[in-house]
Amino acid sequence: MKAQETRGTVSAEPRTQREQLTAFLRERGIARLAEIRRAGVTAATVSRLEREGFVTKLGRGLYQLADAAPDGNHSLAEAAKRVPKGVICLVSALAFHGITDQMPRRVWIAIGPKEWKPQIDYPPLRIVRFADKFLRDGVETHDIEGVSVPIFGVAKTIADVFRHRRSVGIDIAVPALKEALRQRKATPSEISACAMRSGVWNALRPYLEAFTADG
Repeated sequence: MKAQETRGTVSAEPRTQREQLTAFLRERGIARLAEIRRAGVTAATVSRLEREGFVTKLGRGLYQLADAAPDGNHSLAEAAKRVPKGVICLVSALAFHGITDQMPRRVWIAIGPKEWKPQIDYPPLRIVRFADKFLRDGVETHDIEGVSVPIFGVAKTIADVFRHRRSVGIDIAVPALKEALRQRKATPSEISACAMRSGVWNALRPYLEAFTADG
């Protein structure tokens, strides 16, 4: 009697833990150990592959593939993983958007007024507490090394650096405003609207008017 043919789709051969981890980190870029374990890869496998030089441990519980090409904004991606509820802000946001020549040694990141303040060794952070209404306004999401990183937009960041001009420095805030306008990364109306919502219109207005006086 002829054997009955097996019908249906042939299942794919199970992937090894190394292959699972490779696929996961290729997609995510940087991942926490808890995320990796939820993806089906054991902590023992991660530890072994780290010893073999297959993955790199960026810090406590944070990993990426050893052959990953680092982005110029790599520290922002790490910070986003370390502080999931934070938003890249102020000088770090200015630098990301290319409207300042400042190269901050620490990642400026905003958190809510009651959020836990993270204590980590790397990347070095400059934590700034924003009221909830300021933390929710003007947030963009950018992909950096496969990580979705929340960063305040240009107009919002300009308003923020004027609101925090005592800690940031007016000598950084004013040139950033001028550069944002020069590069047309934000319009005067967008900046003025953010400044009004942030309560810094009176401080920002003279500079905006001076920079736009010639059209």
